[in-house]
Amino acid sequence: MTRHRGGPPVRRAIVSGSAFEERIGYARAVVDGDRVHVSGTTGFDYASMTISDDVVEQAGQCLRNVGAALAEAGCTFADVVRVRYLLPAREDFEPCWPVLRRVFGEVRPAATMMVCGLADERMRIEIEVDARRGPVGPGAGLRIEAVAGDAMVEEWRHVHDEVVPPAAMTPDEARERAGRYRLANAYLGDVLVGCSTVRPPEGEERVATVIARVLPAFRGRGIGAALYEAGIAEAGALGAEAVETVVLAANGDGLRFAEGRGFVERERYVLDGESDEWVDLRLAAPPS
Repeated sequence: MTRHRGGPPVRRAIVSGSAFEERIGYARAVVDGDRVHVSGTTGFDYASMTISDDVVEQAGQCLRNVGAALAEAGCTFADVVRVRYLLPAREDFEPCWPVLRRVFGEVRPAATMMVCGLADERMRIEIEVDARRGPVGPGAGLRIEAVAGDAMVEEWRHVHDEVVPPAAMTPDEARERAGRYRLANAYLGDVLVGCSTVRPPEGEERVATVIARVLPAFRGRGIGAALYEAGIAEAGALGAEAVETVVLAANGDGLRFAEGRGFVERERYVLDGESDEWVDLRLAAPPS
């Protein structure tokens, strides 16, 4: 459950930029601890505030809007436990089934369909969902894949730069990193949620470096632990006799996580010409 340290669960509102949210006074979604409640969402493209006349196209846009809210809340459609479909015309529901099944066919949330009037006569379907941010891992929706190709390198760079903006890279720098180190991306379903770096063993001590990064919205779900475990296993397979990690000192979540995984601080430093402090930590027990 998301909490302030020592405090109650965190309540956080997510807005999408819809004019309706501002005019009426509501949020696209509310994160309340490990629960996520997404408001009734229609088929408007919120960037242009336009809407298709076709109910199936509206359903698809509804789901894109809902998916964006879930991602900002640290969820995916796999976390949805209940969905409600609201339509003015019952005969419009069945044509939408294939679109809905593509998203929820394996998730199988509890569902309700209601026939009712909507706020704007152009709206032909509205979708509302509730989700739960539970722990995840390999075999429970989390995929950790070795980076291969420019598209995955760019995804890796996106996570890297979001988590450690002082060390933001150019695309060329990220591609160079991919040629020297073992990079991996983590996905929940098709949603990018984290990445990792394994630097092969170096020096007489055969020290490898393993770094796990998780996008802030998806922290606290076991993703970092899975990335670290996969990285440490790879370091061991490469012949590492010791494992270190590097964390930006300002990243309190990252430091607490590393220390909780058995890493012990060894050194703090500031790179020449920079002001940000970094922390080197070493795993107390050698990799198995």
